[in-house]
Amino acid sequence: MWRAALVFYQLLMLGQPLRAPDNATAPVITPQNCSLDCVRQAGSGCEYCRITREDVKKALGLNSIKAFGSCIPWPCFELLGKEDPEICQHYVQAPNDVTVEFVPEPNPKFDTVVVSWNPSYYGIAFLRGFQVLLQGLGGSSVACQLFLFHSNLSLTTSHAHRVYKSDPFPGLSLGSQYAVTVMALPVPEEWEKFYQSKIFSTRSCAEKNGLDQCKKDWYPKDVTVKQEGTTVTVTFNLAPPALGIRSYFSQCYAKGTKKYTDIKPTSSKNKTYHSYQMNDLQEGTNYTCEIAANEVDAVRKLFSVYIRHIPRGTSQLSVTASLALMLPLCLAGVIILVVFLAALTRRRISLQMRKVDMKPDLIKQHQENDAKEEVVTLPGNQKAPPRLLICYSSHDGPAHVKAVMQFGAFVQQHMATQVCLDLWDSLGVAEEGSLAWHCRQIRESDFVLVICSWGLNHRPEPPEPDGNDEDEEEDRGLNFGNNAFSSDATLGLIVEAVGRAKARGQDLSKYMAAIFEYSEETDIPTELRLVSNYMLTSDLPLLFSHLHGVALHRPGGYLKVNHISEDSFKRLPAGAALQSAIYEAGVALRAKMLHSTEAGDATLKHPYALIQ
Repeated sequence: MWRAALVFYQLLMLGQPLRAPDNATAPVITPQNCSLDCVRQAGSGCEYCRITREDVKKALGLNSIKAFGSCIPWPCFELLGKEDPEICQHYVQAPNDVTVEFVPEPNPKFDTVVVSWNPSYYGIAFLRGFQVLLQGLGGSSVACQLFLFHSNLSLTTSHAHRVYKSDPFPGLSLGSQYAVTVMALPVPEEWEKFYQSKIFSTRSCAEKNGLDQCKKDWYPKDVTVKQEGTTVTVTFNLAPPALGIRSYFSQCYAKGTKKYTDIKPTSSKNKTYHSYQMNDLQEGTNYTCEIAANEVDAVRKLFSVYIRHIPRGTSQLSVTASLALMLPLCLAGVIILVVFLAALTRRRISLQMRKVDMKPDLIKQHQENDAKEEVVTLPGNQKAPPRLLICYSSHDGPAHVKAVMQFGAFVQQHMATQVCLDLWDSLGVAEEGSLAWHCRQIRESDFVLVICSWGLNHRPEPPEPDGNDEDEEEDRGLNFGNNAFSSDATLGLIVEAVGRAKARGQDLSKYMAAIFEYSEETDIPTELRLVSNYMLTSDLPLLFSHLHGVALHRPGGYLKVNHISEDSFKRLPAGAALQSAIYEAGVALRAKMLHSTEAGDATLKHPYALIQ
């Protein structure tokens, strides 16, 4: 028996190195400064080395794109496989426990992170290094780092508890989402489980710098309510003067009604708190209110207000009783007086009309048939909101793209429509490819709207290389957005579908074209003039009618939809943001055209180029 116990104990002691003790601190391995030659020759101090762009250029004779750093496809085969091809023939499994850690960043507008991970047990003896890729979701920002072990290093399973770290990734925008991918090297072509990905969000401005340092995130935190009769006094804390917020607003909702209060504190009074009053509120009603800075997309603070019933004394009851007796008599006298005056006025008008040989019955019929405002409901058989794909061109610059994005947000929020926009589905576009993504969306969407602009018909030529500066030439290509390469092909698909439907006599209502106020009708391609064209934002009711199949005019009435008329949409936060984006895009386009005209570019002759 004791021999069996001794054998079991020895086996247990042999298995100890395979795992780290729970209470032990795992060693942390950080990157080292060493050359690629040191890695290949297995020199001292080259256990875990960062590989730079200069190392890649020296080894392969080519410049990698600046944003990708030293990352290249199949780095093990290219950088280590020449001396010993077998070193890159095995595979290792994806790393475990990928974590993202925020490190101090002095710039208040950005965050800096460090990525850490553990190597897998499986195939660790053949591990040659790691490649770490960081990509912004919904944007084109990319950063990549490459780390290699020296050629003679061979890890054992006891090293799987080590924590390997990357170099810092600086300059990450606050309040943004990123995806980090850690790849184990080498990577044979038929192996799929060689990487581990993690999506994370950077801190908001308030989380990093404090709420009082961020205009976009600030909101009143301290709100107190005091009731005196039907008058309510609300006190809230003001924004710090450094944020430059000068006005606020409050909205209260109850029983389908809304009460809006504009608040403009005076600087001569208390600069920390401000009080305002809300009058004529209904007794026994619970109001849901919100207060915020009068800024676009400001964060709102919610609070509740309950108006209690006010007890009334005997004197009030007596006054009410006397009023109850007097009111019928007064009302009867008023009715008699009104009927007498109406009859007298009608007789006088009738006599005057007879003198000029007019027929009062026809005038009365015309007045009764005058168009009246009515409430129009959407069709009851509509199971889901219509799906709208918005296509555009990014050749007119980021201001135009921003206007398109704000327009899509307004349509989705206030026009009962599901909007499909490549700016909102960057992962899907990256996975399928821009052209394939647009093909599928055109096929699955109920409607397709093309935002036409100057750049849609007049696409600029790609910039010519200046000389031998290969870095600048390759980096310049990064400035093109995903849409810059696919908008031409997408437009071709839509134009082909419109022409085919027109030739077959099919319905063209699925396809629409629109321009913003800063564009011209000539910016609409000739083929798209076969479909419905709209001017934004003045034609928002027409666009709503098209999307939902509701008639704008009918006998005796006309369509009126809240928040989308030319006057009312500007009062909404999304509408104000859309109006501001359209104005900024117009200013940017006029400045661009004016600059091109002064430079003597004969290829740009838009009418806005002449506006000073």
